[in-house]
Amino acid sequence: ERFKRSLKLEFKMTDLGILSYFLGIEFKEAKGLLIMHQLKYAIDLLKRFKMMSCNPASTPVEPGLRLVKDDSEKSVDSTLFKQVVGSLRYLCNTRPDISFAVGLISRFMDNPKASHWAVAKRILRYLKGTLSYGVLFTKDSDQTAFTDLVGISESTTMLMGFSDWCGDKVERKSTTGYLFKFLGAPISWCSKKQPVVALSSCEAEYIAACYAACQALWLDSLLEELKIEIQRLVELYLDNKSTISLAMNPVAHGRSKHIETRFHFLREKVSKKQLDLKYCSTEMQLADILTKGLKVNKFIELRDKLGVSSIEILN
Repeated sequence: ERFKRSLKLEFKMTDLGILSYFLGIEFKEAKGLLIMHQLKYAIDLLKRFKMMSCNPASTPVEPGLRLVKDDSEKSVDSTLFKQVVGSLRYLCNTRPDISFAVGLISRFMDNPKASHWAVAKRILRYLKGTLSYGVLFTKDSDQTAFTDLVGISESTTMLMGFSDWCGDKVERKSTTGYLFKFLGAPISWCSKKQPVVALSSCEAEYIAACYAACQALWLDSLLEELKIEIQRLVELYLDNKSTISLAMNPVAHGRSKHIETRFHFLREKVSKKQLDLKYCSTEMQLADILTKGLKVNKFIELRDKLGVSSIEILN
């Protein structure tokens, strides 16, 4: 209140009260919880592309889906396809659960085919069944979900990251996926194709972890600027022990001597104790949802652990 009063002395301002709607993003608060969602935007999106009466899908993409460029396949309206992809991209601001699927179809905007259009429609069908979902935040430092996941004390202010990868059969380039959670809520996530072809799973994971490390340090500096104190090193969870060993051991060998120098940024930050790499099992790797299509049960499990919930829990 003091801050607002001081601003009003300098500028002509109007107090609109507690934030509820901004740039298509809605905020609903109750029971000590806050959900950031895009319900109205999602409904408008489905109406725009005439998908309001479609049958809901349980996941955004089929498990193990691999899209290819096939010139013999029937082409679809590229303008309409680009409009769908662009609209879905903005929805990813509050829906990390669709980030991989949207990133996947984004690779075929230059010449979309019928199979690509089918995946885009499946994403819209998934949205039909999850319109009220968004990112869940808690007002306190309740980290019960983290404690169950990796045994971390609930009272500890923590910034945690998860990094993973999955291969692409078209260009042989892997998909990087990383997720960062702070106080139980996702605050940063990415699903993106790597710029180089990795020669091993260890290298692909190493590259993915390097991108995650860059984001981790940026988030750490941002929190420091906001005067939020992190009580321990930023922890990055990987499900590949070889990658962790490679980042901690500077000895070059057959699996690492060909890796581009810039990706050894990860090793540098680990050696300077600015980042703490930890192992987690594949079953507990939250970034899986950002790198591949999953079966229904696994997808729902990771979506819940991700911190994506329905606004109905506030009722």
